[in-house]
Amino acid sequence: MSSHQIDILLLFLGIGIFLAIASTVGWLLKWHLGSSNSVIDNLNTRINAWWVMVAVISIAFFLGKFAVIFLFFILSIIALREFLTITPVNHYDSYALMFAYFIVLPLQYILVAMSWYGLFCVFIPVYGFLLLAILAAITGSTNNFLERTAKVQWGLMITVYNISFVPALLILPIDNYQDRNLLLTAFLLLIIELSDTFQYVFGKLFGKHKIIPNLSPSKTVEGFIGGTLLASLIGACLFKITPFSFVQAGLISLMVTLLGFLGGLVMSAIKRDRGIKDWGNLISGHGGMLDRLDSVCFAAPIFFHVVRYFWV
Repeated sequence: MSSHQIDILLLFLGIGIFLAIASTVGWLLKWHLGSSNSVIDNLNTRINAWWVMVAVISIAFFLGKFAVIFLFFILSIIALREFLTITPVNHYDSYALMFAYFIVLPLQYILVAMSWYGLFCVFIPVYGFLLLAILAAITGSTNNFLERTAKVQWGLMITVYNISFVPALLILPIDNYQDRNLLLTAFLLLIIELSDTFQYVFGKLFGKHKIIPNLSPSKTVEGFIGGTLLASLIGACLFKITPFSFVQAGLISLMVTLLGFLGGLVMSAIKRDRGIKDWGNLISGHGGMLDRLDSVCFAAPIFFHVVRYFWV
């Protein structure tokens, strides 16, 4: 077993210990407070779902680079389907939708696997967007044309383009960090999800002042501050698995948590606009796939380009 595989094993072992502690605490709280506490029930459901998600991600990480790329390809398929399910489309959009699903989506991940940075960075926002509009126009339907086209484009941008920057971290040739990029990917995902989890816990324990109740009634100032600071501190302490120093890891973790929080607000705005609470019910306690990836969608591309600009 190589050194970076040992590091990955230790990282996931630490996550497993953390989840085991969380499961124990959740069980004790349920036993102490009784079975009628909805907050504890929801927390335990979330923890149980995390066990499954961590298991799937850990398997992909141990299988290597292409397994991780394929995993996020599958996640993008599910996320795009969830997004387009709530958008008003008709039979005139069939060409554009088939192009999005069967050409744009797989080709984006193929370009990532090929390490073709120059093309995968512009493929969707330039060529994909132009061709989608053309395919929608040649049907001859002008009813809600701009709205229909923009929603498919926006769906591709969030669920495919942005998410693809997570596995794209694996192709960055970082100095003195060879064969360790999986750890950088794990670092990004861990900080984002820890921030979301801590914001939820701090919000339930101490939350009194809602930030933007019209968008996300459960997000509070106390939860935001507590979750962001604690996740950033943990990120700084994990600097050994990154190419960053302690201070750099802390600042980058803070950037990631802020972007993740703002991304969550944007995705909440879309859900409220469509009159839904969750993107789906695929993950018990978490909603749909996009409910778990909303923060990742906005943090991943910025994190990728910061690392590429300053460390490659």
